[in-house]
Amino acid sequence: MPVSNRPRAAARRVLRAKLIFNAKSGRPEESSQQLADILAEMQSRQIWPEVFTVHPDSRVEAVVRSAIKAGVKLIVVAGGDGTVDSVAGAMVGSSATLGIIPTGTRNNLAFNLGIPTPIADAVALLRDGRRLRIDAGRIQSGRAGRWFLEGAALGLLTDLYPAADNIQHGNLAQVGEFLSTLVSATPSHLRMILDGRKRLETTAHMVLVANMPFLGARIQISQQVSFKDGRLDVFVFSDMSKLNLISYVLQSIGGAVPDVGIEHYRVKHLKIFSAPQMPVMADGLLVGQGPVTALIHPRALRVMAGTALTGTPVASPVAVRQGVPGG
Repeated sequence: MPVSNRPRAAARRVLRAKLIFNAKSGRPEESSQQLADILAEMQSRQIWPEVFTVHPDSRVEAVVRSAIKAGVKLIVVAGGDGTVDSVAGAMVGSSATLGIIPTGTRNNLAFNLGIPTPIADAVALLRDGRRLRIDAGRIQSGRAGRWFLEGAALGLLTDLYPAADNIQHGNLAQVGEFLSTLVSATPSHLRMILDGRKRLETTAHMVLVANMPFLGARIQISQQVSFKDGRLDVFVFSDMSKLNLISYVLQSIGGAVPDVGIEHYRVKHLKIFSAPQMPVMADGLLVGQGPVTALIHPRALRVMAGTALTGTPVASPVAVRQGVPGG
């Protein structure tokens, strides 16, 4: 008679958790069954969750902080990247650990962390996964600030994002808006201060500040980006035509990393002044417009990840410049 490899539930202590469940993520019509499956899988592994269901007016950050204050050590998010981001922002610097059950549309954060989409496999990682402490970015534009895990964007990419997001969700009527925005875009003059000392001036359509190698619709910005190196990777798209920009995005979606002479810097702290002022977005949400300050908080978030990380940097011959030589 075959013997199951699953550890016996009775041999494990009960693990208390807070489950943040977003019924609107992914396919809402499947949410009831998803929640039932999640609870069944958790029970089988002796994880006892207190469930909070996200609503449009929910103050998710306050719910998470309250759970941490009450002594909960595992905060589990069942939802998409937006839900994970809102929870993670409230957990930065705490002793609680973030668990992810990807039920959204893109699930890019889970992809970077090697977390599978089947519910049973994702729940299993809450017990048997790889416990990591990863970097978190913080961006400030005027009085508005936001934590980010994937990355931040300035300029053309921020302008294109709303239409591109709608197109990806099946609204092809937004193609015209996307093309109109692209055609009318003009570059900005940038003044950048890297790690407080190195100063650069250039003209560019956009700047990407990455903490993970795959952003948005799993576009691979660079194979060298890491969420465990205590640095932000800054990509300045200088002297590139709009056609080259489109070509870069298409090749990145295909998994290749095109060599088009993009300036790449690795920094702990960054200031950007732009004219005309560039709009600023972090992890898909608009932050503001104007001067930008971005910095990295090393090992600031505890997460449960897969044993094989998708977002693992590889050696590359492409030169990377530190914000400060030797920094």
